[in-house]
Amino acid sequence: MIQISSAAEMECVIREAGIIPFFKNVVPGYSIQEFTKPSCWFDGDEDPLGPWDWKIDCILSGDIAYGKFLCGGKASFATIPFYRELANVRRSASKPDENGQRIMAWIEERGSITIKEVRMLLDMKKGAADAAVSRLMHQCRVVTGAIERVYNGPYQTYKGWQVSTFCKPEALFESNDVMRTNHTPEESLEFLAEHISRMSDCGATREQILKVLK
Repeated sequence: MIQISSAAEMECVIREAGIIPFFKNVVPGYSIQEFTKPSCWFDGDEDPLGPWDWKIDCILSGDIAYGKFLCGGKASFATIPFYRELANVRRSASKPDENGQRIMAWIEERGSITIKEVRMLLDMKKGAADAAVSRLMHQCRVVTGAIERVYNGPYQTYKGWQVSTFCKPEALFESNDVMRTNHTPEESLEFLAEHISRMSDCGATREQILKVLK
């Protein structure tokens, strides 16, 4: 198994996988966590390096989506060919609720939004604001557009705190046509399920694979 020990290696794994969850899930051996060298996996200690930080470089590549869109709304990565198929499934299945529509209207007008701006827009606490954005991520209408490292204290120390900005995937990928596919939603789901079955190579059942795509 590949042992990720740098941002460059993490990006290579994401591109090889096409679409992959960040954390362990019901499909064994199919996550960034399991591909990462154990000594590099963050554990809440002082050192902020590891995949939690390396994901910033992956997002900055401009053609890797990051957001909570697999495993029922958990952190995940996908390259354009696979993200567009997932978007075809998700966008056909649900529409933004009232809060989601207001967030999308803000993004349409201003290009992006932060959690702080979501809280102001919807007049809600951070947990509720996070949930509102997460629903849009799961619907493949919003992705993480940028992440900034936060430096605090007299020595401007970075301890892993980050601030994210959210945008439409079309903006991240710099193309309004990038989400177009000739597949029906059902065909897109089959395409993704077959791909994950090949990539995981662990005899995962269809039920397990569909839980990842849930």
